[in-house]
Amino acid sequence: MASMASISAARGGTSPSGNQLEAFDYFLVVDFEATCEKDQRIYPQEIIEFPSVLVDGATGRIESAFRRYVRPKHHPVLTQFCRDLTGIRQEDVDGGVDLGDALLLHDAWLKAATAGTWAGAKKGGGLAVVTWGDWDCRTLLESECRFKGIAKPPYFDRWINLRVPFEAMLGGTGQTNLQEAVREAGLEWEGRLHCGLDDARNTAHLLVELMRRGAKIEITGSLAPVPLIREKQQQQKPCISPYRITGSLALPPRIGQQPHASPCRGVVAVPGPMQGKRFLGCGNWTPTMGVVCPYFVWGS
Repeated sequence: MASMASISAARGGTSPSGNQLEAFDYFLVVDFEATCEKDQRIYPQEIIEFPSVLVDGATGRIESAFRRYVRPKHHPVLTQFCRDLTGIRQEDVDGGVDLGDALLLHDAWLKAATAGTWAGAKKGGGLAVVTWGDWDCRTLLESECRFKGIAKPPYFDRWINLRVPFEAMLGGTGQTNLQEAVREAGLEWEGRLHCGLDDARNTAHLLVELMRRGAKIEITGSLAPVPLIREKQQQQKPCISPYRITGSLALPPRIGQQPHASPCRGVVAVPGPMQGKRFLGCGNWTPTMGVVCPYFVWGS
């Protein structure tokens, strides 16, 4: 483990290349496990293991660890592939908690583990979430919380994808997996691959090693709310839809009017292959149908 002096120097000073490093009081390393099946996707994909490791930014020590198994709602029975991959048993998730409860328990653990020294709970402050890749925070947690209407702590809205400083220092093509990265950094892999808590611990060790070497550790990803453009609100009617509307809504077409004459723009919010994609709707919707009809033009 890196010494306190080397980590403190990295946080408050400069790297060998002269880059000023952003200091964080704590790093919160997460690696979620989710429902899955071999060679196919499950919708909605749900978190089944919620692990977190707290690293002191000044010393590089792992101060505390958190884990809760989460009970999936839409696919409550784990596939054989999922059980074999993650080592999570059916009885683990059957006795687990809902995702909303896991988030509340995690938040209480974090406040207790930092003993009130972390003052930036609302804005992120001196805390940075760390992941290997963007999937955990950008895709999985965000999608499930939106789909289920669950509020999550704002510190999950920005994170450090450790792959970025790893590849900046040691090279790579974006395809290096976590286990390979740990070994390329000269560390020994500890525990079981795809056990969320073990993966988080190994990610934490890799983080500290990169800090020791003077890597630039800074926020690499974030989530921003999608603005709602309101035009002529007095002429708009609400659209009950599984899509998040980001442009003005068109009124239902008049008799004889082409259904795609008055478009509305939006982003697909429900989990699935088109999630995050933008669409152009024809405006031919009804409150009873709750959708904006199939006349979509999909874009990136």
